[in-house]
Amino acid sequence: MEFFRIQRDIPFMRYAVILNVISALTFVAAVFFIATRGLHFSVEFTGGTLVEVAYPQAADLGKVRDTVDTMKLGEIQVQNFGSSRDVLIRLPARGDAKQADALSQRVFDVLCQAQGGKVTRKEAVTDRGEAISKPVCAAAGAASGAELMELKRSEFVGPSVGSELARDGALALAVTVVGIMIYLAFRFEWKFSVAGIVANLHDVIIIVGFFAFFQWEFSLAVLAAVLAVLGYSVNESVVIFDRIRESFRRYRKMNTREVIDHAITSTMSRTVITHGSTLMMVVSMLIFGGPTLHYFAVALTIGILFGIYSSVFVAAAIAMWLGVKREDLVKGISKELDPDDPNAGAVI
Repeated sequence: MEFFRIQRDIPFMRYAVILNVISALTFVAAVFFIATRGLHFSVEFTGGTLVEVAYPQAADLGKVRDTVDTMKLGEIQVQNFGSSRDVLIRLPARGDAKQADALSQRVFDVLCQAQGGKVTRKEAVTDRGEAISKPVCAAAGAASGAELMELKRSEFVGPSVGSELARDGALALAVTVVGIMIYLAFRFEWKFSVAGIVANLHDVIIIVGFFAFFQWEFSLAVLAAVLAVLGYSVNESVVIFDRIRESFRRYRKMNTREVIDHAITSTMSRTVITHGSTLMMVVSMLIFGGPTLHYFAVALTIGILFGIYSSVFVAAAIAMWLGVKREDLVKGISKELDPDDPNAGAVI
């Protein structure tokens, strides 16, 4: 399926040097921000306490934040979770799980007092049929009994668990990179393997650089997005590499630069369809997904945009500069074949 077909090859490789210089500067800037500013890790990595509170109407996040700030707990994060009525409060790590549970109760008490209510217990039944007692904030005075807010959950993540998640995440990233490199080396040739990995790491570092520069929260969801971008970018690179190999077989009179330009041009329609469809879905998550999916969608959006760029101008250009040639991809070609014969060396 094609939306359009470009009749004349676009000379992408003519601008490869300029565009790769820009890529190198962007890459260096990303590394600089990562090294100097660091990442703003979420509570999953740093450890801390999560407190989820439900209000009967849309919550005033500013008021909630100001109320919790009066407790002098350090840097806190307050955001909607799922709906405008649900509020997720992230507190820095303090002590062990018992202390964290007491801290979450204190936070709920302070929020309840700010609403002019008092904390009571409410009997409830879990999905498993277990009877539990949940804290609720009930209105005092004439409206006594009306619920002003409810403590839905409180969770504690220890620093040791956070460091383990960070280590496992880095290991997952390293294993993914090695796996992609081995796959490309077996499917194509080592020059394409090196080019593909450099392009993919280019995308990953730039995504992380954005998060370091803007100090966006780097969570497990963002790490999952980074791993997804790795697979997404290598898929685009494989499509272009496959078309380069096919073009080497079909067009004997073209040199390497012309073959790469033709391969990229001939896949433009497919690129527009694939990336356009994916971007529509990701942007929808970015706009309508709420805070829970916000940074996940941001990472994917950055990764997809840079993935298109790197597959065309970074991966293909590096493969060309590494000296990829017809003999690397099409086996059994004799050097004695007549170069003027368009069918010489054709593989059937």
